Parts: sequence; structure tokens; C-alpha cells
Amino acid sequence: MNLSERRHLAGSPLTLPVLGLGCSQLGGLHQEMPAQQAVDTLANAWQQGIRYFDTAPFYGHGRSEHRLGTVLDEQERDEFVLSSKVGRLLAPNGSERANDDGWARPLPFKPVYDYSYDAILRSHEDSLQRLGLSRIDILYVHDIGRRTHGERHDLHWQALTQGGGFRALEQLRSSGQVRAIGLGVNEWEIVVESMGECQLDCTLLAGRYTLLEQQSLRPLLDRCVAGGNAIVAGGVFNSGILAGGQHFDYGVAPAAVVAKVGALQEVCTEFAIPLAAAALQFPLAHPAVVSCVIGARSAEQVSTNVAWLQTPIPVAFWNTLKQRGLLDDAAPVLGNPA
Repeated sequence: MNLSERRHLAGSPLTLPVLGLGCSQLGGLHQEMPAQQAVDTLANAWQQGIRYFDTAPFYGHGRSEHRLGTVLDEQERDEFVLSSKVGRLLAPNGSERANDDGWARPLPFKPVYDYSYDAILRSHEDSLQRLGLSRIDILYVHDIGRRTHGERHDLHWQALTQGGGFRALEQLRSSGQVRAIGLGVNEWEIVVESMGECQLDCTLLAGRYTLLEQQSLRPLLDRCVAGGNAIVAGGVFNSGILAGGQHFDYGVAPAAVVAKVGALQEVCTEFAIPLAAAALQFPLAHPAVVSCVIGARSAEQVSTNVAWLQTPIPVAFWNTLKQRGLLDDAAPVLGNPA
């Protein structure tokens, strides 16, 4: 894969680079990231040629947006694509920093779910102020879905549909304040529902179209091609297990997943291909997918991800995965001649 390749969004003037940097780690996901480490990570991403950055108010309760904006302010605004998210407002929380949502040292704010018209507009404005930048290119609705919200899903869904949340997003797009709108979720079913309510330009879908899981292939991705809803693939390593970790879907990997990863690794060993390289490149073969967003805790991890993207992978490798029942037969694949 060529890092400089860009892909078009069907209904938007935007083009997205095939590789983007997800900035949850800048907010201290699971462990604190020192300020200089954050700067070095972003500096190396820029040096490597990465020009798409994704963040959210939730990441470190504002810390990720602060850090990312400070670094990107040194660059020409038209040189990069920036996405952030709506769906949570940050309420002052005094000096309290304790949390139970995975952030090691968040800023002293408490995230409050709100998908209503006024909240979407306010969240967009708040993010611009934290970032200190002139615009956000893509605005995603963050973490809407029944599995995420349980019994409160209907309440939040009503705010988004009947309470004007989608209308606010469409207003921001039509006024030119943002260039594209969509969802940032890890549930493919809610994407299908949302496409019936709003014309989405792109969706950041985490962990649902990967080497381990292709259930979204037919019900969602084919529809996205027809409907002009581009997919940005997030969570391509499924919380780390496809990159040497032990976690799947934010928890300890079950035995069946561990077994399948072992089988995938056997094929990778036969072809002398890093499993993580295959995991990163796989989603990009589908015509609905315009970009993959990866996370990184250090400058070295950024360089490693770029190397994985550029690793040559022959078609025979993908064919072998399909022959052994490790990959959906209908999944498109890329590759160099064997």
C-alpha cells in the first residue's frame, strides 16, 4: 500500500488518506502518556506522511483534543484532514480525576451523553475551542447503539432522530462548517438504521470488519457502496490481539478467538508476513473502505504501523486464508502477484 494514496468520499469534496492516526492514546487510554511522548508521536506521524487524524471529546475528557490541536496548529490547515465526535458534553468536575472509563489521568470533566440538536451544535463548538483550530472536517456521532447504551438506547436514539441530532449535523454540513458527517461506532447494525434516517458521508466502524470478523460484509458494506457511505476502518487489530496483544473487543480474548488467531498466525508464518500487516491491509481491499485508523503510543509504534501498511502481501496468502475457512469467500482482497 502507498501511504500517499487518497480515496474519495462519494458525497463530499473530501479525500481521505488510506492511513490515519486515531488519537485516543493521546488522552491516556489505560495508561498515562507524558506530554512530550504525545508530541513526539504526532511529530513522527507527520514526518511519516500521515495526514488524517481522528480524536473525540471523550478521549481523556478533552486531553486528546487539546494535545492534537496544539501540534496541528503548527501546520497549514489544508494539509491535513481532522475528525472529531459528538454525543457527549464535558461537564466541569472540580478537581476530581478519578474515572471508570479507561482513562489514566483525564482532565477534570465528566462526560454526559446528549445527542440532541442543541448538544450537537454545542459539542462541535466546544471541540473547536479545545482544538484551537478553524474547522473540523468530519464530525462523527460517537457511540450510539443498543449494545453501548442498553435500556437507554431508545432515549438517545430519539434525541438523535426526533430531537434534532441528525438535523444539527446536516445543518453543519450544509453551512460548510464541516465537510462530512457520519457515525463513530463499533456496532454495524446501528449504521444500517442510521442510513435510513440521514445521508451519511462516512462511518468510522471499529472492530467489525477485520481479519477476525466479517459479519458486516453483506448487510452493511455492500449497502454502503450503493449508498455512498464510506467506511473508515478502526480497531483493525481487534483491541490488540491481531498485533501481538491478549485483548479482543476491549476485554480478555475468548478461547475461540485465540484459536482463530493461532490459525491465522500459522498462515502468516508460512508466507513470512506479520499478522498485523495482514490485519491492517485487509479492510482496505473493500470498495466501501477509504481509510484505516490506527492508534499509537509512541513514535516507534507509528513507524511500525507504516511499515506494516507497506509490507508486500501476495494474493496467494489471501487465497490460502479462504481455502482454510479463515476468511469469508466474498471478502475482496488486494495483493501482489505471488
